Amino acid sequence: MSLLVTLATETEALAPLILPAIVFAGIAVGIFILLGFVTWSFRDVANRHSNKTATSGDAHHGAGH
Repeated sequence: MSLLVTLATETEALAPLILPAIVFAGIAVGIFILLGFVTWSFRDVANRHSNKTATSGDAHHGAGH
């Protein structure tokens, strides 16, 4: 049994990476920064609607009319 394990480990070759490992980390960081920018750009969307930020009760649609 140990002969089979020895032969399997000797013939096993590591697959080469297309890019260095640090490049893959850089791509992941870039994607997270891009997603963070998209999230940051929509940070004030709820306050853009007048019916959400109105202080008087008359501004709400269907409020007692």
